[in-house]
Amino acid sequence: MAACLRSERCLIGIFLALIFIVPLWQVITELRRGEKPQALDVLRQKPTAANLRAYERDLEDASEAVKLARPWAQYAQFAWFKDGGEKAIVGNDGWLFYGPGVHCLTERQDARKGNTSVHQALEAIVSFRDQLAARGVQLLVVPAPNKESVYPERLTRRLAQPGGIVSEDARALLSGLKQAGVEVLDLWETFAAAKSGTNGNSPSYLAQDSHWSPSGLAIAARAVAQRIAEERWLAPGQVEYEVRQMTGSRIGDILRMLKVPALERRSPAERILCQQVVHRSDGTAYRDDAASEVLVLGDSFSRIFETDEPGSAGFIAHLAKELRRPVTSLVNDGGASTLVRQELARRPALLAKKKVVIWEFVERDIRLGTDGWQMVRLSEPRNSP
Repeated sequence: MAACLRSERCLIGIFLALIFIVPLWQVITELRRGEKPQALDVLRQKPTAANLRAYERDLEDASEAVKLARPWAQYAQFAWFKDGGEKAIVGNDGWLFYGPGVHCLTERQDARKGNTSVHQALEAIVSFRDQLAARGVQLLVVPAPNKESVYPERLTRRLAQPGGIVSEDARALLSGLKQAGVEVLDLWETFAAAKSGTNGNSPSYLAQDSHWSPSGLAIAARAVAQRIAEERWLAPGQVEYEVRQMTGSRIGDILRMLKVPALERRSPAERILCQQVVHRSDGTAYRDDAASEVLVLGDSFSRIFETDEPGSAGFIAHLAKELRRPVTSLVNDGGASTLVRQELARRPALLAKKKVVIWEFVERDIRLGTDGWQMVRLSEPRNSP
C-alpha cells in the first residue's frame, strides 16, 4: 500500500513538474531572444472565444516543446498507425494520397468544404472561353483527374471500381461545360482506357506523390494533341522531336507535406524513368517558344518533370512533341483556377499569334483552387471598337 502511494505521488510530482517546467522554459527562451513572453498576450485583448482560440493556437505554434516533440510524434503516428493527419492518407501497397483531394471525392456534397462551387467555375470558364473566342482563339479545357479518382482501389478496396471514379463535382463540371459548348477533354475516360489496355502495368500516377507519372502525362499529351488534330485547329507541325531516357529519384510531395525530416530520411525515394524531349537534329532539350500558336495554362501537373528534375520531360514538352511544334506556357502551382488567368491579363502579349489555348487544372481545384474561380477580364482585342 505504501509503495502504491509513493508511486502515485511520484507520478503526480512528474506531472506537476511538467506543467511548470514547459512554460518556464518557453518564457526563459523568449526572454533570451529579447522578446516579450507570449503568455502575456492574453492580457492584451478581450477574453472572447475567438481571441482565446487564436491565443491558444499562437502559443502552440511558438512553443519550443511542441517544435521539439511534434516531428517525432508525427513520425510515430505515420510509421506505427499509418495515419498521415489531414494532408496525407495512407493507401494500399505504399501509395499515399492527398487528404483534401480525397475528401472532395468521398464526402457528402453538403459536408464538403471549399473556396468555390461548380457554378462559379463554370461561369469563369465560359467567360474566359468567350473572351478568347473574341480574339479568334480556341480554348480546350483539360481537367487533370485526382489520383484517387483514377486509382480508387489503391486508396481502399472498398472504392474499387473498374476504370476509376468520377466525383460529383467533376461530373457536374464536365456536363456543364459540354452544355455551354466549351471544348473539354475527358481524361477520366482516357486514363480508364489506359488502365484496361496495354498501359495498365505502368501506373499513370506516382505512388508517393499527388501528380501523374511520366506515363500518365504522356497519355494526357497524346490525347490533347489527338483532339487538336481531329478538330483541325492547327496545321500539322514540322519540328522533329524524340525522347531521351532519364532516370531519377523523387521524394513525393505528399510525404514532404508532412514536414517530418525523419520520415523523409527513412522513406525510400521513388525511382522514376522519365522521357526527356529533345530536338532530333542536335539533341538539345525542348524549350518553349513565345511566338508559338499554342499557349498552355497549367498548375503543378504541367510543372512536374518540366521545370524540375530532369527538365523538358513533363506534359508541356510531350505535348510539343506530339504537336511537332513548340508551345508557350504559363504555369502556377495550385493557381490554375484563377492566378494563371490573372497573370495572362497582366501579360497580354502572350496571346499574340495564338490560335489555341490549352487550360489544364487539377480536379480538386474545382472546389479548392487558390483564390477560387474569379472572373478575370482580359484586355480588349486590338480590332475592338
